[in-house]
Amino acid sequence: MRGRIPDNFIDELLTRVDIVDVIERRVPLKKAGREWTACCPFHNERSPSFYVSPAKQFFHCFGCGAHGSAIKFLMDYDRLEFPDAIEELAQSVGMKVPYEGGRDDKPREDRSDLYTLLDEAASFYQRELGNSAEARAYVDRRGLDEETLKRFRIGWAPAGFDGVLKALGTTDNRRKLLNDAGMVASNERGNRYDRFRERVMFPILDRRGRVIAFGGRVLSADQGPKYLNSPETPLFHKGRELFALWQVKQANQTLTRIMVVEGYMDVIALHQAGLPIAVATLGTATTPDHAEVLFRAAPDVYFCFDGDRAGRQAAWRAVESILPRMRDGRQAHFLFLPDGEDPDSLVRKEGKDGFEKRMKESVPLSEYFFDELARDVDTSRIDGRARLAERARPLIARLPDGAFRDLMADELKRRTGAGATFESEATPQRSAAPKQGNVQRSLVRSAITLLIAQPALALEVEPPYPFLRLDRPGVDLLAELIDVVRNRPDIRPAVLVEHFLERPEYNALQKLMQAEVIGEADMQRVEFLDALEGMKRQATTQRREFLIARSREGVLDDTEKAELRVLLAARVAPGEAAAE
Repeated sequence: MRGRIPDNFIDELLTRVDIVDVIERRVPLKKAGREWTACCPFHNERSPSFYVSPAKQFFHCFGCGAHGSAIKFLMDYDRLEFPDAIEELAQSVGMKVPYEGGRDDKPREDRSDLYTLLDEAASFYQRELGNSAEARAYVDRRGLDEETLKRFRIGWAPAGFDGVLKALGTTDNRRKLLNDAGMVASNERGNRYDRFRERVMFPILDRRGRVIAFGGRVLSADQGPKYLNSPETPLFHKGRELFALWQVKQANQTLTRIMVVEGYMDVIALHQAGLPIAVATLGTATTPDHAEVLFRAAPDVYFCFDGDRAGRQAAWRAVESILPRMRDGRQAHFLFLPDGEDPDSLVRKEGKDGFEKRMKESVPLSEYFFDELARDVDTSRIDGRARLAERARPLIARLPDGAFRDLMADELKRRTGAGATFESEATPQRSAAPKQGNVQRSLVRSAITLLIAQPALALEVEPPYPFLRLDRPGVDLLAELIDVVRNRPDIRPAVLVEHFLERPEYNALQKLMQAEVIGEADMQRVEFLDALEGMKRQATTQRREFLIARSREGVLDDTEKAELRVLLAARVAPGEAAAE
């Protein structure tokens, strides 16, 4: 068992899940023989070195070494913890994750309690919205319909210092959880009070649709900061999360574009107008984590900002975050709004079609990049062009190796006459998975490789295992692998290898898993059993030679002398020689 989730459930889950489907939802794959391939999502490359094996239910990149099962892919790609990756996969196939008791119950239970409490808080605020005439008047004035209120779970934090505390803080433990979730604050005397008061409340959801934090908006400017967000908590890290990303993914089965705007109401207005592609950062500039999440969601990312100085500063910070993530196939666009307008007001005036037209007229990253760097530069002069080149070169160098970086360097040369040169970052080409012949051959290694490729072979081996007498590296590991399969007969290759994830043997096993096993299943079975028989003969030879050496030293006891006589009588040199 790992993390209180039973092994047999993980086995069943990975039996139902197809790793090709899991990865293809996030990375475009192409068929390549019996496998699927793509440019690796974990490092920058021009030619595909990322392979997905349906037979082994395993992925591997020959460029950066990333590898594992569908669970490991979700952990690496979506940045999920192990239990969350299990939950994500289980949800996709309609399974419920069982949890067993154990020493690590408490940490997981506390986190579950936090999610539950925040969900209850969202429901509390939703109910309060209906009880407040001023809050209802505000959402009506902003034109929010009932379906939108429900989709975004919009609510109201009532006046007073203890609305949430009274409603949800019914025990000492729940009051502690309210504090951990950032729902209450404390004054200098240690008295707790509601963090959010007299604000329209917007729940912030994670990638699985769970409430992890809140944003609150005042009704008038004299009531304090316009927006107030939850503080950092065990569930909420504002530099990684995007408001409404969950709603965007729910509304778009295939998402090709996504737009970043500045405010919650801007997001909601665009969704209600028929553009459910808008998200917002949470009181921060666009971070590198945001950039990665955005491009994983859609290949085209639009950044929508005010056209004033602050908006352009925010746009440039976005540029700095996205440059290292601009792999070929990704595009970024910048839309600057007229003075005094925001997405909410514009989409009300111009409708969906008018806003779509503005998106089509947005500035591509390449154009904005050079225009912004040349804003105070006279490129008609040599020294001005030199200054532009000096500014642009280190930024272009941050782009991933690929066609886009090459074209940006060409554009710099066209504008300034000075090119940009880079050290090659191209990944050595790998035409296919390594053949088994490239791996040092031994009977033990061959048996392990075949067993990983076809775990059911272990069911043909009955204990006690005669090959255990062989003194060779890997023998004990082979026996343990067979034991694991015999205890978990339906285990898949990737899961079998990941059973050793925290063991020193893991790296060696994953390398053997990459080896291409030649032949059909029946041929592999014969080769596996022959390898075990050969190991048995090697063990016999090894034991006989050991006893002969002791005999020459005159140190054999009577039992060993009898054993040596039997071994010498049963000697089958040709077979043993072949096994050697």
